Amino acid sequence: MQVKKQLTLRAGTFLILFLFTSDKANTEFIIKSVNLFIQPRNEVQRGTNVSLICQAEVSQSPGSNPNYEYIFYKDYEMLLTEKTTATHWFYSIPDARVFHSGKYECAVVIGHQNKKSGSTDLTVKGLLTPVLSVDQQRLKEGDNVTAVCTAEGEMGSLMFSFRDGPVELYRKSTNTQKVEQKLAFEHKRMRTVNMFCYYSISLGSKIEISNNSNVIDIDIQELGITPEINVMPSANVIEGDLLTFSCNVDMTYQKNSELRISLVHGHTTLGLNMGQKTYNMSAKANDSGQYECIASLGAIHKSSSVNITVNQLFSVPALSIHPPEVFEGEHFDITCHTDIIASVRIQREDIKYFIYKEKTLVISNYRYSNTARNVTNGKYMCVAKANGIIKESSNVLFRAKVLVSQPEIRVDAPPVIVDKHFWIHCHSQNGSLPIIYTLKRNNITVNRTEVSNPHEKARFIAMISAPSDISSYFCEAENNGKISVKMSQRLNETVIVPVGKPLFTVIPIPGNIEEGEDVTLICGIPKGSPPINFSFYGNSHTPINTTTVQSNSSSFVLSAVSRQKSGNYYCEAFNLANKLSKSDIISIEVSLAKWKKILTVAFCLLILALVVIFIVLRYKAKRVGVNNKESVWSEKPPDISDEGILQLPNEGDVEYTEVVHSQPLDPTRIPLRKGTDTVYSELQTQGSPDHINHACWNMLNSTMIFLHQWTSSSQTSPFGILPLPYQSLPSVRNTHSSSKTLISHVFNFV
Repeated sequence: MQVKKQLTLRAGTFLILFLFTSDKANTEFIIKSVNLFIQPRNEVQRGTNVSLICQAEVSQSPGSNPNYEYIFYKDYEMLLTEKTTATHWFYSIPDARVFHSGKYECAVVIGHQNKKSGSTDLTVKGLLTPVLSVDQQRLKEGDNVTAVCTAEGEMGSLMFSFRDGPVELYRKSTNTQKVEQKLAFEHKRMRTVNMFCYYSISLGSKIEISNNSNVIDIDIQELGITPEINVMPSANVIEGDLLTFSCNVDMTYQKNSELRISLVHGHTTLGLNMGQKTYNMSAKANDSGQYECIASLGAIHKSSSVNITVNQLFSVPALSIHPPEVFEGEHFDITCHTDIIASVRIQREDIKYFIYKEKTLVISNYRYSNTARNVTNGKYMCVAKANGIIKESSNVLFRAKVLVSQPEIRVDAPPVIVDKHFWIHCHSQNGSLPIIYTLKRNNITVNRTEVSNPHEKARFIAMISAPSDISSYFCEAENNGKISVKMSQRLNETVIVPVGKPLFTVIPIPGNIEEGEDVTLICGIPKGSPPINFSFYGNSHTPINTTTVQSNSSSFVLSAVSRQKSGNYYCEAFNLANKLSKSDIISIEVSLAKWKKILTVAFCLLILALVVIFIVLRYKAKRVGVNNKESVWSEKPPDISDEGILQLPNEGDVEYTEVVHSQPLDPTRIPLRKGTDTVYSELQTQGSPDHINHACWNMLNSTMIFLHQWTSSSQTSPFGILPLPYQSLPSVRNTHSSSKTLISHVFNFV
């Protein structure tokens, strides 16, 4: 346990000493600044001794002696590294040259610390004047001279240049102080070369150039090897004449084995070793031009020339074909002739002609005749010969034109639709262009067009109003006047007639359709090419049937229709003309079936009979009581007219309304009392299911009114209603209302 404590204590001591030592090492030295100085100054003349001083300002602990590392840079490239304990260091440049100009920097490194100075420019002025020397100053044309340009003491990469006045002779870059080069010179008019040299040095973006060196005059002796050219018989000759060329040089060099003499015409060398022989040739028209004799000795070339003119013995023959355009089956002539001849040498009869077809001799004459056909087509040329001179004409292509064939007529995009524009094409498989196409309709010209390009087509726009009109069109083609006219067949294409407005028919008649019956919808069109697409539509424009037929009508059967099938119906039709046509709308009303009508009427009559029987029985039962009572009207006459309208309490949809007659009614029908007569009539406020219900209601109302008037004429009512006392009205109202409610339920059930 005690040993463990001692180990822990020692480890802590070492840690404290390490931290103290590290902290001391990091804070013992601080490089505050680094400066670079140039002595004696930043701009000096060539040959000055220059010193660069790098000085560091360092803060350090007392008694410490750090090691300094100095690094010098020129143009950002390291020059020198030195380690010392001195607080400054020197970099010396003895006998400075322009090469030493540039940007200088220094850096100081102490331990892990590094600091660099700012950049300082050093400029060294003055370049040495170079010295030029040569190994000889007098030489023959073609000899070499060795020239040396020296810039003693200069340093760096130097570019040397040798010049003859404004003409540069040679240039070379080197890191040495001199350049040596062999130079060759040709003879000049002045026979003297004024040679000098200079050099330049690149300093970054600037170039320093030295002064020119001394000038050396070099005399050049011309070589006497310029040849003399001779031509016989003269420089102006006629085709077929013999030309003889000779080239001669000074006899001093004639025997030199290295001498070469050549005869050249344009870019063609005609003869070599012309110093020992001549060159002979038969003159031709294309031989005119400049001829040169060229003498070569080493790198030296001398020449002389002469212009030769060769006149034509006869001109190049020309081949012609007459007539220029020939159709198959027509006659043609080919002739060969020359326009110019040298009459001092030949006559026209001396020229022989030959006519060739595809390089095969056709005839040995200046004229050839034949009838144009396929085998006579080809390239023709002719050859003229006289005194050994042969001349050929250029090739002439002969191709007999082909008469136009019968044209074909067709429609651009069938089928044709009546009353709609369409394109008609007319084309002949054979026939030389240009071809004139004419579109006709019933022998009347509609339009004409000329086709001159093989990729061009003859197109005509047309329109027909009936299918039979399509066959009235045909076209004609011609390429050699009226005699070449060919007529096509008449146009035969499928014609589509757009559908007319459909006629929509309903069977049975819409007003006589009852529940359970079959209703036939018929859609027919007055015109239109099959196939025809018919579509039938019902309520809400909902399609109920679509069919395609080959006839002009179609039908669809609605089986066992119900009252829900009532509504608006129509049909649509279209065909390949893509023109949709819609019929008029027909409204279909489906009524009750006959048995339902009969049942309703029978039930209505039954209810009516029951009501009548009930009223009659009620009337007979009360008649005795009425006779024994005093009339209510004698005590208190009713003043209904004053009350305006007497309305009974609302029951269902029946209202009672007072009707006041201002004049007497027909006395033969209903006997009237004096005063105001009141009649009650029912007004229906809610619609019955159909017209049969209305008829039943009207029948019941008429019966009630009749009974009321009948009882009124006897001043007695079997129900106790008007004109009985007012309090008797509820009994009649209840009876009437009960009958009405029962009938309404029956109608709703039906």
